[in-house]
Amino acid sequence: MITLALSKGRIFEETLPLLAAAGIEVTEDPDKSRKLILPTNRTDLRVVLVRATDVPTYVQHGGADLGVAGLDTLLEHSDDGLYRPLDLRIARCRMSVAVRADFDYSSAVRQGSRIRVATKYTQIARQHFSDKGVHIDLIKLYGSMELAPLTGLADAIVDLVSTGSTLKANQLVEVERIMEISSRLVVNQAALKLKREPMRGLIDSIAAAVSARAARVGATS
Repeated sequence: MITLALSKGRIFEETLPLLAAAGIEVTEDPDKSRKLILPTNRTDLRVVLVRATDVPTYVQHGGADLGVAGLDTLLEHSDDGLYRPLDLRIARCRMSVAVRADFDYSSAVRQGSRIRVATKYTQIARQHFSDKGVHIDLIKLYGSMELAPLTGLADAIVDLVSTGSTLKANQLVEVERIMEISSRLVVNQAALKLKREPMRGLIDSIAAAVSARAARVGATS
């Protein structure tokens, strides 16, 4: 049995078409079921539903053979034992720095001021500002990141940005783009050795689906 770890929401929804193109269908709707382990049309493959931040942990420690996780999650996770064979090119967004519209970010950075940065992506933020030689005080938050600059808790935030509409609605501006984010297929290296043929076949099928979709998108752009 091969176990695939997915998280509910955007990643699950955007992974389904890739699985379908690889001949795999999840046979129960997670929104209509309380089950956390879902069957597929393949008797040798099942899907487990976990929190997005837990996907790498399940794969790393053998609770799942492979999974789908955002690059942001993977960079925050110690990925010993994880193999990342595929960029699935789904759930795309960007990691950015944002501040209040009236905060002079460029001057603060240029003058070497110590700024307060709120984020749940502490590893990414620490590395980004270290590379720039900017001193920061990190404040770890898990939700409503936009509130931090508005309440004076922080000067800046590091967060995922998709359309930018949430920033705009809260009078924040995106001042720096750190990196592009997409979801990756991650694989437990031990499982790849023990279940080599079925695992390799599954990875190759998903890779073919990703390539075919990219070709279709390229043909229409």
